[in-house]
Amino acid sequence: MVPTRPNLLEGVLRRAAFDRVSPGAVERVARALTAELGDSKVVVDEAARLAFAGDESEQEPVLPDVVVLAETAEDVAMTLRLASLHEVPVTPRAAGSGKSGGAVPVCGGIALSVMGLATIDEIDVREQLAVVGPGVILGAFHDAVEAEGLFYPPDPNSLAMCALGGNIAENAGGPRAFKYGVTRDYVLGLEVVAADGTPMVVGRRTRKGVTGYDVTGLLVGSEGTLAVTTRATVRLLRKPERVATLLGLFASVDRAMAGVQSIVAAGLVPRCIEVLDERCVSAVRGEGVPLDERAAAIILLEVDGDEQECERRMEEVGGRAMDAGAIEVLVARDGAQRDRLWEVRRRLSYVTKRMARFKISEDVVVPRMRLAALVDEVRRIGERERIVTLSYGHAGDGNLHVNFLWDDPAEAPRVERALDATFRAVVAMRGTLTGEHGVGTSKAAFLPLEQDDAVIALQRRLKDAFDPKGILNPGKIFPRRGHGTC
Repeated sequence: MVPTRPNLLEGVLRRAAFDRVSPGAVERVARALTAELGDSKVVVDEAARLAFAGDESEQEPVLPDVVVLAETAEDVAMTLRLASLHEVPVTPRAAGSGKSGGAVPVCGGIALSVMGLATIDEIDVREQLAVVGPGVILGAFHDAVEAEGLFYPPDPNSLAMCALGGNIAENAGGPRAFKYGVTRDYVLGLEVVAADGTPMVVGRRTRKGVTGYDVTGLLVGSEGTLAVTTRATVRLLRKPERVATLLGLFASVDRAMAGVQSIVAAGLVPRCIEVLDERCVSAVRGEGVPLDERAAAIILLEVDGDEQECERRMEEVGGRAMDAGAIEVLVARDGAQRDRLWEVRRRLSYVTKRMARFKISEDVVVPRMRLAALVDEVRRIGERERIVTLSYGHAGDGNLHVNFLWDDPAEAPRVERALDATFRAVVAMRGTLTGEHGVGTSKAAFLPLEQDDAVIALQRRLKDAFDPKGILNPGKIFPRRGHGTC
């Protein structure tokens, strides 16, 4: 049985507080950190610490007791060594753009920022790889490698603000994941620091390698609960010669998904297939994008390749969409039009947030054939609970972003029921609770819906092996055992 999630108060998801570390331990570790790292890297001022209390999720912020602004791998190692010695919890964080509460320091303690490790140390054009720090902003990294004729595919919609360290911790994806995969598919090796402060190098620089266990693969997506990344070696691809963007307008989500199925069944692999339901289409219109009034759903498609290949794929994809009943298929004629379409899509999370006083967004995944059924089920759940819903996401890989919007705090219990019903529907459709945002705190209580006791117990043992004192990002991923425990 899944533990009941607590009430929503004032529209923000709140949970019973975790136990915090003792003030004495905090005082001792703060003194030790200041002695080793210096005043400029250790923040104890309350106003300054507030910036490290939350992330971009709807989880309630928690004020850390101390903030460390790491600038080197040695800073990270020293912080973890002292935290382990004094048994003070550490919450690693990069840009704080996460959507599942992973960077919220639920037990207080130390918030460890790695944004100071922000150098691109190497771009090897011949080997098609890069060595990069966890504080590098993803959009800047894209620009740097593309200037060398190379391409790093992972592209979460927060790319203008998110950092590589957070992408690695959450195994970030994005619209291009349908064709190119997610972050784990590009991380060759990592330099990390274990919970006790021990530096480790895992993985490789080569394209192939099966020496020992795939520790790198395990660390990518571990949400900062096993080790802290200080440098990553990632593989790159050749930059596609041309990119073309198409917008398919449909009378319903069902028809839009029929178009998606037709495209995929034909063996076509666009690099992006995004779907937006009727309320999202309305929000896009509100952003000044002129769309046919008959359109109640759209799919945003992108193809790439050399000039000839791209032209052929554009015609094939557009033709399949029209055959499936599209009202119209529009083609972005220049870079400015393409950028405008993608800017609206990337800002959709923020645009829809303006539609109501409160919003909760959850990313879930179902088999692609069930995506239209999930959109319909979410709509029914919203109607039953009298909550406004809207859905959009990555149609190519079945990853849907389900949003619940409301204005009155008294509606909170209905939102809780809607969330519970949605997660149960996803699992019943043989789907998974998260595709790219991670479990964090927002879905930890629901982990037993998808994974049985033996699998959860195995993962707890892995956590214990990496972090026997349980100090590294406690309170994330796993359901709570007992009240107020980290």
